[in-house]
Amino acid sequence: MAHSITILGATGSIGRSTEDVILAHREEFRVEAVVGGRDALALANVARRLGASFAALADEGGGGALKEALSGTGIQSGAGLPAVLEAAERQADVVLAAISGTAGLRPTHAALKSGGRIALANKESLVCAGAAFMADARRCGAEIMPVDSEHNALNQALAAGRNGDVEKAVITATGGPFRTWPRERIAAASAKEASAHPVWSMGSKINIDSATLMNKGLELIEAHHLFDLGPERLDVLVHPEAIVHGLVQWRDGAVTAGLALPDMKVPIANALRHRERLPMDLPRLDLAAIGRLSFERPDEARFPCLSLAKAALQAGGAIPTILNAANEIAVGAYMAGQIGFYAISEVVERVCSTFSRGGLDAPSSVSDALAIDEEARAAARQLLASADSTLR
Repeated sequence: MAHSITILGATGSIGRSTEDVILAHREEFRVEAVVGGRDALALANVARRLGASFAALADEGGGGALKEALSGTGIQSGAGLPAVLEAAERQADVVLAAISGTAGLRPTHAALKSGGRIALANKESLVCAGAAFMADARRCGAEIMPVDSEHNALNQALAAGRNGDVEKAVITATGGPFRTWPRERIAAASAKEASAHPVWSMGSKINIDSATLMNKGLELIEAHHLFDLGPERLDVLVHPEAIVHGLVQWRDGAVTAGLALPDMKVPIANALRHRERLPMDLPRLDLAAIGRLSFERPDEARFPCLSLAKAALQAGGAIPTILNAANEIAVGAYMAGQIGFYAISEVVERVCSTFSRGGLDAPSSVSDALAIDEEARAAARQLLASADSTLR
């Protein structure tokens, strides 16, 4: 019997890889709904190829174009947040949640109501509202299956033992485009240089988060909520080959690791079917051909965003939500050429410091998280507007 699936973020990189997995296994899946951002024609083409029942565009102004592009197909459509939430709440066995940024938080949370499996690729659901999101998932009976290669690898490795026997769970980082650069050269790097990820093909914002290592810090916060592991049991290793994605050190000294070639279709297939592995026509890992796997500690002096994220995880409360919001605003300013590379971490640190003095509690709901997010964004924008020349 075919599994029904909804794809939130169908036109992004994760969505496109998910489409490839589904098309390679047409008999295994029936597509209930697809959601896109602004590109009506791209979403219509995805809906046609996958035979979706419903298509929703986040951009309300594109509703007419989407309806016209789907004319004669029998595929229903809608636009705006109500349509996106309708798509998320439709009954489906699996919801692939890949809308990036805080825009994906409300739809991903809405998808919990069906009580199915959430194949999670939206970081903000856990970084911004982790405790509340996981509590609601338990209440709804929804299974959270991570799609990020690092968390997916950890999820598989952790199946080898009990949570209480975990000494350390480690996610890996390629080190980004500036891994071997001296600090002086990094300080002068352009957004184009920062966006040139050495391994993965992702969006510009995520690429820059990888260059600052903020992405790894956010992934530590995710891992904390996904696997119920405290900060002292989580760590990061730089691994340029991107073959080992996550590993677990057990208290008896044994290590269980998740290895795969860097292709997002591997963790996506695992998240969609989990214990029933799909046969994938992909290149196989040949360790003899690779010959060498290298590891090193991240340099938190050259990449202070990782330290800031670790501190936010340790502090708890609303600080992870604030960290993420300030980072999004700072990265946007860097991409626009308004500030330098190291000003990203400076903005994040200043905003987090301002809010930490208030002692805000962790968000108790998604609405609460979004309100804190907006307040932190406003503070970051104000800081940028009044900043002295050291941020420029």
